[in-house]
Amino acid sequence: MELEREQAVLEPIRVPLWTWMVVALALAVVWALTMENGAVLAQSAETLHEFFHDARHFVGVPCH
Repeated sequence: MELEREQAVLEPIRVPLWTWMVVALALAVVWALTMENGAVLAQSAETLHEFFHDARHFVGVPCH
């Protein structure tokens, strides 16, 4: 008796271009919030900087 194995077939998923653009924008925002020390966003991001400050240290992003 032969054992027949079913092989899983992986089908590619088509991801719309706008989805990639949203992901890229989200990554840029996260980068700006984690790496920003006042040079890029100036005073408008001070509150966001302080909000993310502890999280930055938690993930190992230097900010001092």
